[in-house]
Amino acid sequence: MEELLKVEHLVKSFGTNNVLKDIDFSVNKGDVISIIGSSGSGKSTLLRCINMLEDATGGNIYFHGKNVLKGEVNEDNYRTKVGMVFQSFNLFNNLDVLENCIVGQTCVLKRKKDEAKQIALEYLSKVGMSQYINAKPRQLSGGQKQRVAIARALAMSPEILLFDEPTSALDPEMVGEVLDVMKTLASSGMTMLVVTHEMAFARDVSNRVIFMADGRIEEDGKPMDVFNNPKKERTKEFLSRFLSDKKQA
Repeated sequence: MEELLKVEHLVKSFGTNNVLKDIDFSVNKGDVISIIGSSGSGKSTLLRCINMLEDATGGNIYFHGKNVLKGEVNEDNYRTKVGMVFQSFNLFNNLDVLENCIVGQTCVLKRKKDEAKQIALEYLSKVGMSQYINAKPRQLSGGQKQRVAIARALAMSPEILLFDEPTSALDPEMVGEVLDVMKTLASSGMTMLVVTHEMAFARDVSNRVIFMADGRIEEDGKPMDVFNNPKKERTKEFLSRFLSDKKQA
């Protein structure tokens, strides 16, 4: 198995608040890893540190064996290879859908405009947004915006895609359309690290589930093991709460 990313003894503090405490895990090519846990457990901060949107306080992040935090990898190149899909879409409101998917390619990857346009159209088609290429973000639903954001990330030819709670800002009826795109990506072999509250996705689509609590990884294993036979009390409590919430819904 080819190891793409390795996180080693990662620590992140905001002042006296230790948000991440000695995080260790690795991501192999083709992995779909769901990170679950209560709000405030450090999940999103972990992704932001991996993508270098937050500076880690300590530890190491290796990409293809090179230490990202020690400057062994060019930061801009690294960010294109480790793409990010945000909870709040982060589209450019002044650009239309097609332009949103072209601008990063031409500015960062230095692709010619025609090539960038072809790649953008290909991925917009894959996420079912071809008919909206001339629309501005304000004309789109939340689910449509998130599909554009996924197409934009894919157009940068990433090796890994990080998803930070990609469905949590969506109305319930729009969650399915985004999850369907993510399931298709997973089945195509895309390497994905997904912070999510969508337990069915974590259980049915991932090949690994990481459960975090209080800034630590409490459990890391196959979905069936984590969901059906959790080893740690914290995991059992979290999953039992989730299952009882589902029954009441």
